[in-house]
Amino acid sequence: MKYDVIVIGGGSAGLMASIAASKQGAKVLLLDKGEKLGRKLGISGGGRCNVTNNKEDDELIKHIPGNGRFLYSSFSNFNNKDIIAFFENLGIKLKEEDNGRMFPVTDRAKTVVDTLVGQIRKQGVEIKLNSPVDTIMYEENRVAGVRLRSGEVLDSRSVIVASGGKSVPQTGSTGDGYPWAEKAGHTITELFPTEVPLTSNEPFITSKELQGLSLRDVSLSVWNPKGKKIIEHQGDMIFTHFGVSGPIALRCSQFVVKALKQFQVGNIEVSVDLMPDNSVDEVYSRTLRLTELEPRKSIKNILKACLPEKMIPLLLQQSGLAESLTYDNLPRQDWMQLAKLIKRFPIRVYGTLSIEDAFVTGGGINLKEIDPRTMESKLVSGLYFCGEILDIHGYTGGYNITAAFSTGYSAGMNAANR
Repeated sequence: MKYDVIVIGGGSAGLMASIAASKQGAKVLLLDKGEKLGRKLGISGGGRCNVTNNKEDDELIKHIPGNGRFLYSSFSNFNNKDIIAFFENLGIKLKEEDNGRMFPVTDRAKTVVDTLVGQIRKQGVEIKLNSPVDTIMYEENRVAGVRLRSGEVLDSRSVIVASGGKSVPQTGSTGDGYPWAEKAGHTITELFPTEVPLTSNEPFITSKELQGLSLRDVSLSVWNPKGKKIIEHQGDMIFTHFGVSGPIALRCSQFVVKALKQFQVGNIEVSVDLMPDNSVDEVYSRTLRLTELEPRKSIKNILKACLPEKMIPLLLQQSGLAESLTYDNLPRQDWMQLAKLIKRFPIRVYGTLSIEDAFVTGGGINLKEIDPRTMESKLVSGLYFCGEILDIHGYTGGYNITAAFSTGYSAGMNAANR
């Protein structure tokens, strides 16, 4: 059987590539090894599907620290504003939440998946489920088609690989596409987990004394071994039995991974600023004033007004302050140490959970080998890549899915136009 375009992978990028290609009038086949399409899309955004982010292009790129600048060309074809218009034209009303995140008003990812699959069928795309690909066939530096594991051969001069990375493997993202790319001569940059919880064996982590403690509107910083701050993110986090998680911990994770490798060390310091809107001197004065207002009350109880109760014994212990102290006998030097600790509570982290536990895969197909305007391979004619298989990764919040939809649309449109 011969097709104009074959798309491998029914995730965000593959679904959009199929729609874009068939919209150009191409005869399109969508292959997926699983029983249903859009599996990762169906669990994204906590099951609500954060379809994109409403920030301007430059701001979007800043939130895709893993080679986001590569996306400028594909954004010129199909950016976040186009994604919003696309879904609303399909009858999916969207709403904007904090930090520009866009969700369907139904708050159900199923709405998005069902609509995309319905549109694909409406546009005449042929779908083959439970059809794992064995390899992509090449002839004289061009694509010839694909061979399924069943032995069936499908001819096409344009193949789009949208098979995903290695994160969240239960959705089918198990790195299948990397060997096909290498067969074509492509380089795969080192894969690593991003948007993933951090691991630590600090005594207060292994003892589980802080387990389950959520911190709101704090900042988390990553420091290199020379004491220089690498990155800082403000928001929410949570202590776990293995380390720290939550939005800002996930955002810092890629910088932890890179620093551990760059400096070849066994652990890296991350630090929590419990009062990011105040200086050390302001924290000192503010907390001291609280004790002055209630001079007979123990500092342990007074500090509950401004600090997480679970952390107070640990903060006092590390500052050399007894919990029973009152205002009249407070050692001012130790109180300043407490203020500094509130501003920079250190946690030694030795890594992250595995790439399979990550939300996003870092690394992938070397972007120097991909035409950013078309998403076509520079090495093999008719071979296209889109989505997470590329060496592009962003923060959670609609950035990765925007990259997937944008690159998918560019790949589909250009593969069809060949």
